[in-house]
Amino acid sequence: MDDPTDAAVVPTPTPIAEPAPDALWQTVDELWAWLDAHRAVDGADGLLLRVLKLSEEVGEVAEAIIGATGQNPRKGTTHTWDDVQSELCDVVITALVALRTLTPETREVFTRHLAGVRQRSLGS
Repeated sequence: MDDPTDAAVVPTPTPIAEPAPDALWQTVDELWAWLDAHRAVDGADGLLLRVLKLSEEVGEVAEAIIGATGQNPRKGTTHTWDDVQSELCDVVITALVALRTLTPETREVFTRHLAGVRQRSLGS
């Protein structure tokens, strides 16, 4: 019979706490308020710049993919797929903050739109 002391000890994973249901939307509101308090440009130009920030973030996704695949022979492999994931998260956050800039009803607008996309794509 095998000696139980020879068995590998597998650590018990630490459970990840579930975020509060409104944590995403609360964070979006907090980021929007922080950015609004520190904006350099007001009015329509400020709104356009906030939306334009999305293009910058999408460009960072492209840069990370190129870096993760080593497609630039001058630079080689400079990023990981974890970097790509992080950059994609930045795109989502930036988009939600831009949407919050357009409307305080961010959650409702997004939820309604997501439901429409789901219906069009997946049916009932």
